[in-house]
Amino acid sequence: MQGTLIDRYAPDFELPGIDDQVHHLARYLEKYRAIVVIFMCNHCPYVRLYLNHLKQLQQDYQEQGVILVGINANDATQYPDDSFENMKIFATEQELNFPYIRDITQDVAHCFGAKNTPEAFLLDRSGIVRYQGLIDDNSTAPENVGVPYLKNAIAQLLNNEPITTERTNAIGCSIKWRH
Repeated sequence: MQGTLIDRYAPDFELPGIDDQVHHLARYLEKYRAIVVIFMCNHCPYVRLYLNHLKQLQQDYQEQGVILVGINANDATQYPDDSFENMKIFATEQELNFPYIRDITQDVAHCFGAKNTPEAFLLDRSGIVRYQGLIDDNSTAPENVGVPYLKNAIAQLLNNEPITTERTNAIGCSIKWRH
C-alpha cells in the first residue's frame, strides 16, 4: 500500500463543475466544517450502487456544515460515458444533491492517491485528511450496512472525537488513467 494522506493536508484543487463554476478546495474550507471528496464517475456500477448512500449523507449532514464533492478523473477518451457533457446528464438523471466536478488532467486524483470509484476522503476544516476509503460495508443494501465507515468518521469529526477507523481499502472500479 502506498503512502497515505491520513493526517496530512489534502492537495488543493481548482476544477470545473457541471454547474459551469470553478470549484476551489480553499473556498470549501472557508465555508464548511468538513468536506467529503468522493472520486466517482458515471459508468461504474459501484458508484451507481452507492449514489443513494451518498445523497443521504449529504442530506443528513448539510445542516451541520458538511459538503460532499464528487470528482470524476476518468479518461473520457477511453471512456466517453465519463465526458463532461455526460457528467451533466448523469447528475440530472441521478438528482445529485452535491457538486460534481471534472479532473481532466487527473492531477488531483494522482495527488490524493485515489485508486477506485467510489473512494472517499474526509477532510477537516483545515484541509487535513481524516478518513480515506469505503463509504460503508454494503454497496447493495443500505438497510444491511453493518459498518458505515464514512458516516462514523463524519460524526466523530464533528464531535471532535478521534476517528476510530481512519482508512479502509475502497472497492469498486479502478480509475481509468490516460496512457
